[in-house]
Amino acid sequence: MATDTTGQVKVDSGTWDGGNEPFKASYGKLMMWYFLLSDSFTFAGFLIAYGALRISMPSWPVPDFVFSLLPGGIENMPLIFVTIMTFVLLFSSYTMVRAVQEGHQENRKGVVFWMLLTIIGGSAFLGCQAWEWNTLIGKEHMTISTNPFGTHTESGVYLEGDGHHINEGDTFAEGDSYLIHQHSGEFHPLSYKVTEGDDAGITKQMEFGPKAFGALFYFITGFHGFHVFSGV
Repeated sequence: MATDTTGQVKVDSGTWDGGNEPFKASYGKLMMWYFLLSDSFTFAGFLIAYGALRISMPSWPVPDFVFSLLPGGIENMPLIFVTIMTFVLLFSSYTMVRAVQEGHQENRKGVVFWMLLTIIGGSAFLGCQAWEWNTLIGKEHMTISTNPFGTHTESGVYLEGDGHHINEGDTFAEGDSYLIHQHSGEFHPLSYKVTEGDDAGITKQMEFGPKAFGALFYFITGFHGFHVFSGV
């Protein structure tokens, strides 16, 4: 761009004629950055909402308790399955990068090999997520509107058992987690007696956890799973 003697601005030929790549980035790369930025904003919105609701609630389900199961009926393995899913996802991300690198080198066999591993990794992740959702919905009955996972806000002793891991007379402390089980298709919150604090001696029942926990979990993981599915 230049200015002539009359003070008028002249535009260099070709500047606005198309064909110029902003920041020397190709069209495909630019669109990918647009996609990644929009995706980041979406997930940031979900996570900000999660954080805001979390700090506004008097109690919140403990992830170590909620996500403590493994396939095959293995219990009391906090966050192990989540760790496995994370590893599978990172592995498939790495294989995708390797496939792109092989593509730049025009190595067809390399692209096919690494893309195949990427598809396997993505499918494995989706399978893990399907098992996780099936367990939470079908076995533990958590939905977007019902959250049977709770956390005690006081210490006490159970006045009845749930037929699973809690027996009559078992004690619990403030901060301990629990799951309200269903019997004959109906939730059965256990009764307990408070043993400490201002309410000592009072009989109460388990309370359901905040609905927002289940809703946010399914929205965030579902949105993520959709991305992986579309990639596969």
